[in-house]
Amino acid sequence: VQLQASGGGWVQTGGSLRLSCVLSDGAFSVAFWGWFRQAPGEAREFVASMTWSGGSGGSASYADSVKGRFTVSRDAAKRSAYLQMSSLKPEDTAVYYCAVSPASANRYTYWGQGTQVTVSS
Repeated sequence: VQLQASGGGWVQTGGSLRLSCVLSDGAFSVAFWGWFRQAPGEAREFVASMTWSGGSGGSASYADSVKGRFTVSRDAAKRSAYLQMSSLKPEDTAVYYCAVSPASANRYTYWGQGTQVTVSS
């Protein structure tokens, strides 16, 4: 099982970026899809997550620091998840990781390689 993350880059304060993450193994049963980030010298932190199964959307959760600015979405047919980031701030600068879990939102089994997001002031 591999996760391929992409979409990072450099953006000015207030700008937007959309991260994508593709799951290579269509047979892997995903229950939760998570996004995390790690800034230099800091611990990895939770950004957002969403349930994978069920209807058209799934339910989402967000860290307080990104609530109202970031939105998670998915395309089950493409085995892909997305993190739309808007109103970006310099403190959003970090390496962003996607991860999947077959059962628990508290334990992610597979992780992507990370994509760098840099927000300049």
